[in-house]
Amino acid sequence: MLSRNFHLEIRTPEKLIYEGDVTSVQAPGVEGNFQILAGHIPFLTALDVGEIRIRESSDASQLMATTGGVFEVLRTGVTALVETAEWASEIDVSRAEQARDRAQAQLTTNASDLNRPRAEAALARAKNRIKVASNL
Repeated sequence: MLSRNFHLEIRTPEKLIYEGDVTSVQAPGVEGNFQILAGHIPFLTALDVGEIRIRESSDASQLMATTGGVFEVLRTGVTALVETAEWASEIDVSRAEQARDRAQAQLTTNASDLNRPRAEAALARAKNRIKVASNL
């Protein structure tokens, strides 16, 4: 079977996280997960908190947790500009579990100064990091 590749870059505001030729990439769009293969039509979409799965060949894939951003597909390649990105193998699961527990505790209080959207976002990020780390 002929393998078709395309160029992928994943960047945060601080640095280039990944650059290489891949056979596919899956990402968490705000309207649902999607997959890109070589020859995909150009488009631009927003990313949500979730998992990015990169396939460099038919049998090898890499996972990273992300907290959102934008994803652009052009005829010349694919670029993901993400707020944060963390390889699954680099996730500190105990730290993520502590963050999850803190966020859950905040959400169960009736404190008048609670920033509910911020606590819910922190909980979603922590749960995502735990999930991605467990998919290794």
